[in-house]
Amino acid sequence: MMAVGTSRTGRASEAGRSASTGRSAEGTGHPAEGAARPSRLRRLVGTSAVPRKERLDPSALRRTLRVIRPHLPRHLLLCAVGMLGLLLDVAFRVLEPWPLKYAVDAVTSALGAELPADASPFGLNILQTVIAAALGLAVIIAGRAGANYLATVSFAKVGARVATELRTRVFDHLQALSLRYHSRASIGDTSQRLVGDVGRLQDVAVTAGLPLIGNLITLAVLMVVMVLLDPFLSGIVIATGLAYLLLSCRSSPKIVRASRSTRKGEGSLVGAAAEALGAIRVVQSYGLEQTVAHEFAGGNEKAMKAGVKAKKLAAALERSTDVLVGVAQGAVLVVGSLQVLRGAMSPGDMVLFLTYLKIAMKPLRDMAKYTGRIARASASGERIADLLDEEIEIADPPHPVPMQDVHGTVEFCAVSAPDGHGRPLFEGLDLHIPAGQHLGILGPSGGGKSTLVSYLLRLNEPQHGQIRVGGYDTRAVTLADLRRHVALLPQESVLFTETVRENIRFGRRDASDAEIEQAARRAGAHEFIAALPEGYETVLGNRGDTLSGGQRQRIAIARAMIRRAPVVVLDEATTGLDPAAKAQVNESLRELSRSRTTISITHDATTVAGLDRVLWLEDGRLLEDGSPAQLAADPDSRYSRWIVEQRSAEADDRPAADAPPTPAPAAAPTVQEVLR
Repeated sequence: MMAVGTSRTGRASEAGRSASTGRSAEGTGHPAEGAARPSRLRRLVGTSAVPRKERLDPSALRRTLRVIRPHLPRHLLLCAVGMLGLLLDVAFRVLEPWPLKYAVDAVTSALGAELPADASPFGLNILQTVIAAALGLAVIIAGRAGANYLATVSFAKVGARVATELRTRVFDHLQALSLRYHSRASIGDTSQRLVGDVGRLQDVAVTAGLPLIGNLITLAVLMVVMVLLDPFLSGIVIATGLAYLLLSCRSSPKIVRASRSTRKGEGSLVGAAAEALGAIRVVQSYGLEQTVAHEFAGGNEKAMKAGVKAKKLAAALERSTDVLVGVAQGAVLVVGSLQVLRGAMSPGDMVLFLTYLKIAMKPLRDMAKYTGRIARASASGERIADLLDEEIEIADPPHPVPMQDVHGTVEFCAVSAPDGHGRPLFEGLDLHIPAGQHLGILGPSGGGKSTLVSYLLRLNEPQHGQIRVGGYDTRAVTLADLRRHVALLPQESVLFTETVRENIRFGRRDASDAEIEQAARRAGAHEFIAALPEGYETVLGNRGDTLSGGQRQRIAIARAMIRRAPVVVLDEATTGLDPAAKAQVNESLRELSRSRTTISITHDATTVAGLDRVLWLEDGRLLEDGSPAQLAADPDSRYSRWIVEQRSAEADDRPAADAPPTPAPAAAPTVQEVLR
């Protein structure tokens, strides 16, 4: 039951708990980041949670497509309908200039020009040709509009469905990541990736991806048609396309880099805002509104400049393409006119070629515009890919063993693990907790108390060793099955923006309303819940801030009770409560712990008094193990010295008016006298 090991403290102080997230650095086995790094508000556009390369990653678009690709097969039919509409749109684009050619040639012929025999097809006269051309043009334009509508709607549906599935996939992946990741990740930046970046991917897929595919197909078809019509003139178009590619190759990396900086800055801003608003009490209490606002404005300015730079680069590419297109059209007009004068082509052929040129140049213009959009989408896709690339350290085994008849025995066998800096925390720690025993774990901050219970729930995992609950190896069962048998009550009770009833039901989703009210009565919460405006149907505010600390904790106790777990973990469950609230919560905790194996991490002397067994955990080693009475009987034990310090601190905290008259100097009290 005793273990030998060395430790490097996992956190500097219990005060290292984050006010904005309610997480303890010790709870993850990492040092308190809040004490070791500058405030996020001072690095609004600093590095994100996932390390990022400063140079351009040429595979950005491929990574984005790889993220989206798994979601496409189930929408193949809708994609096929959209592609059919896209191909019909291209076909109508190719046909669109032909009625104009025949109308121009017919009018030119009427003015006395000698034209080839095919200038007026089907033997129609001039008037009939013009009327037929007008009707044909109307039909072609209507058909193209219908095809474009079909393609746009189909691909918009695919984009919306893929975005919804991708967002769910990313969220599920985030929830599966261990506390090691969440302890260093920014909640705001992660939320920005989940909502903003996925939304940008969806938007760009419809507004840029779809038109880009259509334009590429159109460009390829028109190039073939123009080469067949006039190889010489088509050479001008090909030269223009090559010039555009050179411009694009130079500008696109800069646009991607600027877009990436913009998205990173926006994500950091969301994180900073979330942190400041999450700690709004501290901000307002210390009069930090102007400081926070000034620092936020500075980060906002940086994000704005990065966004403007990306827009400027994209606009420069678009306008350069406009100049290229204008030069190409001028060249075709001059050379085509000379061809007409020599009789090599008809005026209608030149008009047809100029129209094709205009249609072909539009994709080049649009590709310059879409390059910026797709670059921004690639930056968002990279950020999503970074999240999905985060390894899931803790997962269900391939062939899990179902947990049955679990009686609450807990065992730690030869557990070894480093702290957040890679230095030893636990080395070969052994601990056996019989079913139904009430165990308290004491010790200085950073000794590994919260880390140890996080291993029990597989929120983190040790490097070596085995942990068993009810005789089952925690690595051999599913996470859901394991956590169903362990109820955790942390220091900060986390309540959701839901009704009181639903907050309690989160402990067990199939609990009936009667079971919920019974659990609330046992937790001492029924009376104040009934006094709320809508009783159990009252919707709580953000994190339950509309309730007092003691009320929040008793609702959390009711949630743990309804779970019916054989093992209960209490992590500083009464810290921060006033004496009256602490007394009420302690009574509720005794009801929660009845007939259950209970592991209590505490610094509260009143909580320790009713325990069956106490462990002193320091530097990752179990230095003392015994009942409270046994350890208190040894004046040299750490436990007895801690009890004396606790009671002395309580006496010092009493108001002077309540203090008894100062007695004559006397010898220091013994531990037994203090305990009385």
